[in-house]
Amino acid sequence: MPHMRSYTIGQAARLLGVSPDTARRWADAGRMRTHRDESGKRLIDGRDLAAFSVALAEESGAAEDGEAPYTSARNAFPGIITAVKLGDVAAQVEIQAGPHRLVSLLTREAVEELGFEVGMEAVARVKSTNVHIDRA
Repeated sequence: MPHMRSYTIGQAARLLGVSPDTARRWADAGRMRTHRDESGKRLIDGRDLAAFSVALAEESGAAEDGEAPYTSARNAFPGIITAVKLGDVAAQVEIQAGPHRLVSLLTREAVEELGFEVGMEAVARVKSTNVHIDRA
């Protein structure tokens, strides 16, 4: 069985979409369990980081205003709209959700009905029958 990977505070912060200072504060407060390597550097076990990221997402979802929409799409990426490109019939909307850039193609009519503009908060919901995962 391969050895479980550990992550530095900086790597964990990048994966969680927060600053290293925030990740350090979480570790200092005991919210995120860490251990030290031989050189004294603080590390987070991969399994602990995965569990923390799930708990953090659940906390974040519970703290949002209003009820969650009734949807079967479980992959939600809250972010800010960074671009809206309108064509005659179709449109392209880009959202920056933490370190993730998501691009959606939809109808111009939908963009206009929803009033999407650059700078608005939005949630990209992804439901796919085919998701590719690459090893980092």
